[in-house]
Amino acid sequence: MQEKQEKTGYKSIALDIAGRIVSGEFPVNSKISGRSLLAGIYHVSPETIRKAIGLLKDENIVSVSQGKEIVISSDQKALEYTTRNNYLKSAYSLKQDLTKLLEEKHQMDQKFEVLLTQIIEASDRLQNLKPYHPVEIKINENSHVVGKTIGNLQFWQNTGATIIALRRGTEVTISPGPHVILGAHDMIIAVGDENMYKRTELFINRVTDQDEPEYEY
Repeated sequence: MQEKQEKTGYKSIALDIAGRIVSGEFPVNSKISGRSLLAGIYHVSPETIRKAIGLLKDENIVSVSQGKEIVISSDQKALEYTTRNNYLKSAYSLKQDLTKLLEEKHQMDQKFEVLLTQIIEASDRLQNLKPYHPVEIKINENSHVVGKTIGNLQFWQNTGATIIALRRGTEVTISPGPHVILGAHDMIIAVGDENMYKRTELFINRVTDQDEPEYEY
């Protein structure tokens, strides 16, 4: 098992050095550190470095003099070696994955900022409506408002209530517009005067779609 791990280690180091040659970090004809220094960079034994350099030498990527000096011989051979071992392909795939994750993070940050702004705006509106306590009213299945938009119902004119939010299951819509269609079991969060709750509950949960009653405000 130890021999297998060591083999994988020196092959990975050889690929990494070849990748640095391809990228230009180690130019052709330049010299790279001896085995002891490379061992410090990669935190492995000098023997592992010797095997890695031996692989690169066999591929004619580097040359090693009698004085153990390591010289870069060919970036083209290094490219062929890394391509053959899928090194560059793996690095490219990782870069693509990182780019995708960063884009997703950016989109998530934008959504977070929009939601935070809506929460702050809603909080400000509630503070300006301190005399009017928000109430929740559930829409029954047989309510005449089911399937209709807030605008078509002339909601404020018929109830005197201002809808500040609409809760549908676990989703909450802040300040729903007039084109929002109401559904059964939706929870309307509204504010108004002290008589608003009774008027609104009666209006919302009328079963038949009769002429709208006139309310005194």
